[in-house]
Amino acid sequence: QVQLIESGGGLVQAGGSLRLSCAASGRTLSSYVMGWFRQAPGKEREFVARIWSDGTTYYADSVKGRFTMSRDNAKNMVYLQINSLKPEDTAVYYCAAGRSYSLASTSSGYSYWGQGTQVTVSS
Repeated sequence: QVQLIESGGGLVQAGGSLRLSCAASGRTLSSYVMGWFRQAPGKEREFVARIWSDGTTYYADSVKGRFTMSRDNAKNMVYLQINSLKPEDTAVYYCAAGRSYSLASTSSGYSYWGQGTQVTVSS
């Protein structure tokens, strides 16, 4: 079992930045594909970013160039640096861990999820 706890969300003005963190316990994350997803009110959960165990990243088009995902395997942590925030980035952001490379851009590719952290961007 892997337990994931996100932190770092908050209320920020458009154009601001946040750094989300995801702390894992139970197992080492080094061999897992890690992902960030978000869910806005009334919308389905959507893929944001993922990172392979070797650090290779991939982003949704809507966040490319503004979001940066990273991992620190030694600390069992995953991060999401969010810059140039827009009101449409408002959502609950979830960290996830999985083993599937082929499904890493979909929710079904992940077995473990955190409880989420709220990001609210004011205009």
